[in-house]
Amino acid sequence: MIRSALVGGVALAALVACSTFTPSQVTVDQYVEDARRIAGEDLKFLMPVCNPQPAVRAAPSPAMDEMLAKLINQPPPEPGQAFDNLYYVGSAWVSAWVLKTSEGLILIDALNNAKEAADLIEGGMHRLGLDPAQIRYVLVTHGHGDHYGGAQMIAERYGARIVASEIDWQMMETGLEFDSKLWDRPPKRDIAVRDGETLTLGDITVRFMITPGHTLGTITPVFDVRDGGRAHKAMIWGGTSFNFGRDMGRLDGYIAQTERIRELSSKWGIDVPLSNHPGYDGTVAKLKARTTAAPGSNPFVSGQAVVDRAMRVLNTCARAQKTRFQLTAQAGAGNIYAAEMNVQGQMGSHNDDDDHIHAGILAFSNTYDAQPMSFPFSVNAGAPVGLHVNRAP
Repeated sequence: MIRSALVGGVALAALVACSTFTPSQVTVDQYVEDARRIAGEDLKFLMPVCNPQPAVRAAPSPAMDEMLAKLINQPPPEPGQAFDNLYYVGSAWVSAWVLKTSEGLILIDALNNAKEAADLIEGGMHRLGLDPAQIRYVLVTHGHGDHYGGAQMIAERYGARIVASEIDWQMMETGLEFDSKLWDRPPKRDIAVRDGETLTLGDITVRFMITPGHTLGTITPVFDVRDGGRAHKAMIWGGTSFNFGRDMGRLDGYIAQTERIRELSSKWGIDVPLSNHPGYDGTVAKLKARTTAAPGSNPFVSGQAVVDRAMRVLNTCARAQKTRFQLTAQAGAGNIYAAEMNVQGQMGSHNDDDDHIHAGILAFSNTYDAQPMSFPFSVNAGAPVGLHVNRAP
């Protein structure tokens, strides 16, 4: 009887504590420290996601275009082969993956514009012995120009179909969240997919998981890869940074999706975590390491436990950011994290220690070790305080 009363009292206290939770800087710091502990050394490239993010979305500006141009113009890494059926033809900043099947190729993301796609995707494929004319589908993981920019050119040149989520097609058609003159126009609407649907081409099936957060229709594709006869399950996390401003619903969705993918990765045995920005998964370093790896070893095969930890890091960083926004809302300082431009459109002052902002700049001095950097961003983010879609039932 006493034990039952004690347990009941503890449960009630826990409920009261949850209902009266007060956000504090201590809470933020604890989330960040937890994320750092979970990340360890092997996932530390995810930690910039924990940095303070802007309360408002970035608007097009000359300063933003200037930074984007610098990111695009970085010397690209060598194209490379990650698995028997998966190749990298992206830049130092944005990923482009080619998935090889028995009946053609699936291109996952198409970089910023047609010129970059021609130089890096087509050029890289030729160097790897792949024929761009065999591209059957272009998958756009989310509706930002650094991922859809070259899609229309690829589709028109090779007759490929373009795949995106229904909700991101709507965004690309009716009102872009972000835009830049350095991005080509969004592709024309083609195949729209929903959560859980699959696309089969030859011997490969890609499952589309809609993971809203980075955009409302971000796709995280899951598919099989092979390495010397061994099969592995790969996942490309479709959108990493919190560049949508103080949108608590987005953050809640992001948190929920990281929890969901943790469960699915365990259920499906996902052991290859990939990204659509090479700085968020160590792509370039892993490609180099694979060329000297011992037989039967592949640096891209991290294991299911690492996939789980990666989702926990992102989940914890999202909670830290949500708490920051709660703090600024309480203090009536909602624009502390907002990007600020003066009348000439020049970048305002910023914290030089902020890794998220300067990661792209740092990458300029180290061509082959791409740093995490997502676009758009705030210059003041460091301010204190078979040839068909299978419809799911």
